[in-house]
Amino acid sequence: MIRGFCVFQGQEVIPAVKDMKDFERILKRNEEFFVVLEVHISQLARMRKLAKEVNKRMILHADLIQGLRSDRYAAEFLCQTIKPAGIISTRSDMLRIAKKNHIMAIQRLFLLDTLALHTSFQLARTVEPDVIELLPGIIPSYIHKVQEETGIDVIAGGLIETEDDVRKALKGGAQAVTTSRRDLWNM
Repeated sequence: MIRGFCVFQGQEVIPAVKDMKDFERILKRNEEFFVVLEVHISQLARMRKLAKEVNKRMILHADLIQGLRSDRYAAEFLCQTIKPAGIISTRSDMLRIAKKNHIMAIQRLFLLDTLALHTSFQLARTVEPDVIELLPGIIPSYIHKVQEETGIDVIAGGLIETEDDVRKALKGGAQAVTTSRRDLWNM
């Protein structure tokens, strides 16, 4: 069985919200999973409550939450107080604490150069995240390479601008695509 299919229930496009207007749109949609990017820490508890009321599963990008440091205390706060379905981060402590609290740990990996790629592989071997989010997500050959090297399911994000980009990422092996482009949420 495909691991990613179980994780995201077959949802191939995961909306990423940057503000409360996008969040309100998500509450009215059918998708189960969504990613929260650039919101203020004071909004998280209310967002979690509203999402839970309509059976939505919130994934928080911990490194982008305004007013939150990406340290051990922030990780504990998110896991024990907000209790999202998942946490995305580039930081090992954040991911380890998420895993310890039975919250999906998603390692964000940037394709900058070969050194960054190998450093990210080492982090993945050490932390063993549940999923890797690869950025930019428009390089299908690297989606497959990262999945093959780590044995961890990959989602693609960043610079996904067209339906063709989404299809190529999925064909390249991504279990899903994260995007803040509302026009792609309907795929």
